Amino acid sequence: MEPQLIQSSPEILSGTPVFYGTRVPVQTLIDYLKAGESASHTLRERLDDFLEDFPTVSRVQATAFLESLCCKNKYRS
Repeated sequence: MEPQLIQSSPEILSGTPVFYGTRVPVQTLIDYLKAGESASHTLRERLDDFLEDFPTVSRVQATAFLESLCCKNKYRS
């Protein structure tokens, strides 16, 4: 059984999808990754910045979430 990555509950940030066991919206990670696109930061550096700023999210959670997005987009085309 795969670990839960995302949760959404009316009691947590009015139902905004967050990383499981945290109050960190998944959109925050997406925003971090997009924000560095124009800078000279690599994707890994932007992920490291996010994880440093939001220590309640594990690297495993963040990378698994990103991989799930890639898989969904791959099969959408």
